[in-house]
Amino acid sequence: MKYLDEYRDPALARRLLDELERTATRPWRIMEVCGGQTHTLVRQGIDELLPAGIRMIHGPGCPVCVTPLETLDRALSIAAQPGVLFASFGDMLRVPGSSGDLLSLRARGADVRVVYAPTDAVRLAVDHPDRQVVFLAVGFETTAPANAMAVLHAARLGLANFSMLVSHVLVPPAMVTLLESPDCEVEAFLAAGHVCAVMGWQEYEPIAARYHVPVVVTGFEPLDLLEGILMAVRQLEADRADVENQYVRAVRRTGNTEAQAVLRRVFRVTDRAWRGIGTLASSGLELAEEFRAFDASRRFGVADVHAVEDPDCIAGSILTGARLPTECSAYGVRCTPRTPLGAPMVSTEGTCAAYYSAGRSAATASSATSTPPTRRPT
Repeated sequence: MKYLDEYRDPALARRLLDELERTATRPWRIMEVCGGQTHTLVRQGIDELLPAGIRMIHGPGCPVCVTPLETLDRALSIAAQPGVLFASFGDMLRVPGSSGDLLSLRARGADVRVVYAPTDAVRLAVDHPDRQVVFLAVGFETTAPANAMAVLHAARLGLANFSMLVSHVLVPPAMVTLLESPDCEVEAFLAAGHVCAVMGWQEYEPIAARYHVPVVVTGFEPLDLLEGILMAVRQLEADRADVENQYVRAVRRTGNTEAQAVLRRVFRVTDRAWRGIGTLASSGLELAEEFRAFDASRRFGVADVHAVEDPDCIAGSILTGARLPTECSAYGVRCTPRTPLGAPMVSTEGTCAAYYSAGRSAATASSATSTPPTRRPT
């Protein structure tokens, strides 16, 4: 495919790996924030090809995985109500709540539909004026602008039968939380290119400066990731902590200012629960007061629904990079893509799903964790 194979050239990959070997003089720990990047690293075996001592830590950048359990339970409660047409992207249908998932609920007769854009849900509300249409709006800054546009479109149409169950999360507060953890081993970040295509990278500059941690905005193809890792290692070796942009073909420093303006109009920043991690201050988005009429949580009275995670699921430790999927006793036994205990096993960007689809077991993963952790001098 044009402009895709070029970023998967094995000869160029080998050259980048050789340059990494020449550049790295000590062990380094680098976290890729995005779940899509994790899948490329694991599927292509890049994490196992890196020079000894360079370890990739898989971060909480899977939007499906960090959607809190109570959001899924609220979705199930709403979708089960008579007269409701519940719309969602397909990747949320098999994510387990406390008592099942949306796909199972649809099998029992609920009207749960897969849409490919939030405006499809608005169209459903127009086409079914006698039904309450609810859209499950999850994700990072990447998907939030389109969801905001759907709210504006519904408002212009005066739709009283459309609402959203919103569970958007923001990347920078999660990075800060990780860096302030006493157990943090992260010494550099690969930032998610699609998030930065919307938001730019200005908001990462204070983080890099305050915590003296390099941040490299990186794409999703093998050569993108190898170059991003090399750029991070060069900074670490030089004791620099800057924000650099590897994903120059898609990202600029200021991002998409029009999309940011839509976000500021429709949403406001709020505290948000992250599945398996807990509530992080100012880490999410909720509908602004002007658009609260479209808040499904209020409309259906499910704001007080709370849930408890399965004690055998260590998704929180996996999402923060503290543990690997192969260190979970349920991995591949009680927890598989067909019978997931947590979202990281079912999501197309989940770390557990990436390891499982690549055939990773405790034995094959042991070499990736054999290098003892080191701390950067402060």
